[in-house]
Amino acid sequence: MRKIILSVILITILVLSIFSIQLFVQSTALGDHVVALKLDTGDTAWMIVATALVLLMTPGLGFFYGGMVGKKNVISTVLQSFMAMVIVTVLWVVVGFGLCFGPTIGGFIGNPMPNLFFQGVSANTAWELAPTIPMILFALFQAKFAIITPALITGAFAERVRFWAYLLFMVLFILFVYAPLCHMTWHPDGLFFGWGVLDFAGGTVVHMSAGWAALAGAIFLGKRKVQKANPARITYVLLGTGLLWFGWFGFNAGSAVGAGSLAAQALGTTTVAAAAAAMGWVFLDKILGHKLSAMGACIGAVVGLVAITPAAGFVSIPHAIAIGIIASIVSNLVVSKFPKGKIDDALDVFACHGVGGMVGMLLTGVFASKSVNAIVGDNQGLIFGDATLFLIQLKALVLVSVFAFAASYALFFIVNKITPLRVSEEKEELGLDISQHGECL
Repeated sequence: MRKIILSVILITILVLSIFSIQLFVQSTALGDHVVALKLDTGDTAWMIVATALVLLMTPGLGFFYGGMVGKKNVISTVLQSFMAMVIVTVLWVVVGFGLCFGPTIGGFIGNPMPNLFFQGVSANTAWELAPTIPMILFALFQAKFAIITPALITGAFAERVRFWAYLLFMVLFILFVYAPLCHMTWHPDGLFFGWGVLDFAGGTVVHMSAGWAALAGAIFLGKRKVQKANPARITYVLLGTGLLWFGWFGFNAGSAVGAGSLAAQALGTTTVAAAAAAMGWVFLDKILGHKLSAMGACIGAVVGLVAITPAAGFVSIPHAIAIGIIASIVSNLVVSKFPKGKIDDALDVFACHGVGGMVGMLLTGVFASKSVNAIVGDNQGLIFGDATLFLIQLKALVLVSVFAFAASYALFFIVNKITPLRVSEEKEELGLDISQHGECL
């Protein structure tokens, strides 16, 4: 049956891609929030580089996660990230971009019809909020955010998920969780955008959605047969952290959609927050009586990158230090207090990405300053004496948390009804590398 379904999918996509011009007739008029291109070659060059940097984060994440799992699950874990690049890229072109940035439907989701198979996504027009770069470049930059989000989730159910079930979940997650959150947050007609929610590069859209989905997945799939395994390669974790830190400059500084002062500010806050968080994590480990570990330093740095993501273009450098330290302390304590005996979040995705994203969202409401970014306006952060923005961020945090967890849990339930999510005990004992892929280190 699976062979038939996969054949139908391939043939359908092939036929539609060949005849898309004839099937999806496009108007020559500019659509909603699509404007005439005012090309800036510097902005365009930077955004091409930033797009490549963000894509590099996904294989970096694969190494980061792959080094943490047991040796018999490394290939499967890395491949889960790699296949996100494959599946989500095609899905984004076919329908994903339109769901996120198409004409709004009630402020909750985009109408995908005008942009099916990237129809209307031109190199000669621009997105309203990025008028100096071609629209196709903006669309491809955004695709990389969609790619890494489901890949982040995989750390929670590592070492026990069936690969084909994961692929199905990934598709449904992009369509029904990621796309609505992206539209509401980053589309000019989106619900959260209209409220004034500040999310510079993906605190809600990427990290909170992935964190809550990870928690839902860990609860739904249950515990691994053996929860504690020696990390396969801590050097992989170090390599993955370096690639993530490097790529994150594209993630955050690229979200300025131009090669200007805002991109430079976001780059500065990004690297400072990561360094401060890594320092905070290893210092707290020592205070609590643990050794300074490579794993701790790496996890701390990533938590800092997560936490600064929503705030990167809205806060000062000193406040970025504060965000990094606060986020690392909070996430470290959550990791140590998380009920691992009951919920097996294998690689602490919720405690690091989910909690880190939530801390970053709230601290954006504390430290955002119009002196850094004029878009903040008069509703500055709590530290400047105004609670308005903080309460807006808090309201969005609550709604995103409820939606992302409930919707993701429902998707896990649906996928499990279609095809079992979890491998058998025998295949788990054998390892996913052999049982799912017929390969091993």
